[in-house]
Amino acid sequence: MSDVSSTNPIDRQRRLFFGVATTALAAGVGALEAQAADTAAPAGGPLSDVPIVLPKTEFVYEAIVTLQDTIEMGQSPLGDRRIINITGGEFAGPRIKGKVMPGGADRQLLRKDGVRLLNALYEMQTDDGAIITVNNRVLIDTPKDGPRYAFSHIDITAPEGPHEWLNRRMFVGTLHSLRPKPMVLIRVFSLI
Repeated sequence: MSDVSSTNPIDRQRRLFFGVATTALAAGVGALEAQAADTAAPAGGPLSDVPIVLPKTEFVYEAIVTLQDTIEMGQSPLGDRRIINITGGEFAGPRIKGKVMPGGADRQLLRKDGVRLLNALYEMQTDDGAIITVNNRVLIDTPKDGPRYAFSHIDITAPEGPHEWLNRRMFVGTLHSLRPKPMVLIRVFSLI
């Protein structure tokens, strides 16, 4: 067994290494405990000891989409069906901009409980000519006793090249009507 007061250079290096390693380990555990304490646990408590990390978002683009009048398509067992044709628009963000192409459509279901489900499928063309396909699925709830809820999850498919980064992210969005104009405002965010 080595003497703690040894002047052997190898012993001093070992003591220094283990001292630094112990300090770093304690700091890492303390940081994880602080992160776990700052994060709200789900009701009923977590099922594991893995720290809860809340997703963050990053703004990707904003689109103003022009629309035709609503076409009523009749009742279904789930509710009223409607379709709204997309006639164009424009979009812009920090890394991408261009125009919304005509020809897409927003298929809607007005459920019997008052919730509207939207499924808009359309294409956008970037300023450099790339065609991007967007499938925007929105849930809108306007309860009498609370604020309007209108959020979406969005699938974006881009061609290979400068915009292929869009294929590697999950997207969420918001939807705002611009009535009386036949337009909607869509804001898209990447989960990071």
